Amino acid sequence: MDSTLTSAKKYCNSLVRYSRRKTIPVKVGNVTIGGDNPIVVQSMTTIDTMDTSGSVEQTLRMVEAGCELVRITAPSLKEAENLRAIKNELRARGCQVPLVADIHFTPNAAELAAQIVEKVRVNPGNYADKKRFENIEYTDETYEAELARIRERFTPLVELCKKHGTAMRIGTNHGSLSDRIMSRYGDTALGMVESALEFLRICEDLNYDQIVISMKSSNAQVMVEAYRLLVQKLNEEGLKPYPLHLGVTEAGEAEDGRIKSAVGIGTLLEDGLGDTVRVSLTEEPEFEAPVAQKLVDRYTNRVSIDEILSIDENPIDPFAYHKTKTREIVNIGATNVPRVIADFSRIEDIGVKDLKSIGHFYLPEPDKWTMNDQGADFVYSGNHPISFMLPNGIRELVDYNAWESLEDKKNRHPVYTFEELQIAASYDDVLNFLKLDATDLNEDVMAVLEADKLVVLLSTSSAHAMPSLRRFFFELVKRKLSTPVIVNRNYVLNDEESFLIHSSTDIGGLLVDGFGDGVMLGATTSDSLETLKVKNETAFGILQAGRTRMTKTEYISCPSCGRTLFDLQETTAMIRKRTDHLKGVKIGIMGCIVNGPGEMADADFGYVGSGKGKITLYKGQDVVKRGVPSEQAVDELIEIIRADGRWIEPQAIES
Repeated sequence: MDSTLTSAKKYCNSLVRYSRRKTIPVKVGNVTIGGDNPIVVQSMTTIDTMDTSGSVEQTLRMVEAGCELVRITAPSLKEAENLRAIKNELRARGCQVPLVADIHFTPNAAELAAQIVEKVRVNPGNYADKKRFENIEYTDETYEAELARIRERFTPLVELCKKHGTAMRIGTNHGSLSDRIMSRYGDTALGMVESALEFLRICEDLNYDQIVISMKSSNAQVMVEAYRLLVQKLNEEGLKPYPLHLGVTEAGEAEDGRIKSAVGIGTLLEDGLGDTVRVSLTEEPEFEAPVAQKLVDRYTNRVSIDEILSIDENPIDPFAYHKTKTREIVNIGATNVPRVIADFSRIEDIGVKDLKSIGHFYLPEPDKWTMNDQGADFVYSGNHPISFMLPNGIRELVDYNAWESLEDKKNRHPVYTFEELQIAASYDDVLNFLKLDATDLNEDVMAVLEADKLVVLLSTSSAHAMPSLRRFFFELVKRKLSTPVIVNRNYVLNDEESFLIHSSTDIGGLLVDGFGDGVMLGATTSDSLETLKVKNETAFGILQAGRTRMTKTEYISCPSCGRTLFDLQETTAMIRKRTDHLKGVKIGIMGCIVNGPGEMADADFGYVGSGKGKITLYKGQDVVKRGVPSEQAVDELIEIIRADGRWIEPQAIES
């Protein structure tokens, strides 16, 4: 971090310049994680581990797609032993990719795997503890006795890893914290960190340091807080700077999975944190590595530059979410959800049908408008004011020169440059917008921001977009200015996946720190109505991933692995088809009990594989029905949602 920043908030080298955290190197076969080495991309197989041929073929496809480490589940001794056959066949076919054994609940499988593969992942939440969802009262003495029990159970694995040169990942998951940790620390980022540190301290006592650490959650806010706090605690305790494995658990599929992954992973990469990345998608694993690589590539050749004004103190708490307080202007700021502005400024003759691309639909037969859950709140028309009355309470933003000549200014608000604002002949009595660049931090600008009825449209041309924008927000906090700010980012939409990743990182990184009262993904000369539709949907997706505005059903679905007890992709698609109209409802879809109630900690309802053809259904953390035949399980899930009062019939939803 910048040298003058307070050590209590120290989690990265700098808040304004890209500087990757220096970690110790950890050797995993022919790959080294951390040190001065490039960020490593990895993924996990979904084939049954006992299917040697299938595991080998899938691994080869993953490596071909860019995977540098391959993780394989080993839920029992037989799977751990079969890792040997998989490894031998891969090596016989000329594939040297290091293998990682994924362990839950079974220390004996971990101890065997450590003698076969190059790395073992253990979950401190279930390696030496059984999850019973009990609240246990501990004295200091009884808690220390529990730590002694963990040391006794964990030490044999550490010694085997030392003997065989095997690396280890201590992988905490937000949803699978032990009852012991939950009882003392609660469902918190600190609990996640302490869960890993308990195991890490044992390793250091045993002089073993070939360790990578992860703090995963399906909630990007929690995930970012936990990783930052972990680094701060490592520094505070004088522990080694271990490499970090970044990932958002159960991110989901398609655009939602990519957006949520980028909000969490991208935010930390911007902070210079992260040495290996896995993007978890409910898709075939060979599709994960290219997404992870696009996240990583953004930082491969990024150099530290001094274009952003330095800061001597972080004015916010980076370890806990707090929405920045802003004043309310119409429906922007204060307790209002972040607003979405659709940029139509590049379209000269905006027609009624064009608004379909931003979620507003004109129905000629009854002569009325409807909107879906992703209907934009504002339209920016630039110098081309819209000729018809906008529907559904939408307000229009118009460049000042064009706005001034309008006869009807109702629900139409001016957009000024700073120079225009200084000499303007008139202002709107209700709402005004000011375009600023993130580098506009001079006293004249700051003085203007004290005015009422003013909202900032904040953009940046810096290659370090997120820290540049964040630096502006820091300045507002330092000066105690409560001006609402809409983040305005322009992207050319040549590659939709890269667009999703970059926009989600730049804007999502601000949202998880509590910044921003809205989003405008600006138009470019190459934009069509179809790309404006993508940008509008992406804006809402980023707000949802940042947990600041929920406009659609959220699916917390695991990426499948060899433990999965049903076709996860097909089942997710089936559940989504039946429930995707349930605005704001969170549904967990987990392939097995390992990724069951714990991993979907944020879900309102859960669908979890519990045996071949059998499903266990949850409401929150509570089991409602066990052993439901899979062919009946979706109907039963809907009945549980209905009984909870959260069900709405699809036909009642306006298109």
